[in-house]
Amino acid sequence: MLGSTEIIILVVVIGVLIFGAKKIPELAKTFGKAKGEFEKGKIEADKDLKEFKEEIDSASKDKNVKTD
Repeated sequence: MLGSTEIIILVVVIGVLIFGAKKIPELAKTFGKAKGEFEKGKIEADKDLKEFKEEIDSASKDKNVKTD
């Protein structure tokens, strides 16, 4: 059975064989940018969801106040 170190080394070797040594840094840079964009989108979605929940709560409170 392979350990985590062996798996990482195997992935790196396969990556170099498939893409070439010169292409690896470019792929890593692209992957880093994509991950950053994903994180920004996730934060924005969480913020929008929080705002939506606050709007729902305030509308619910306003409705309860008017009916009392």
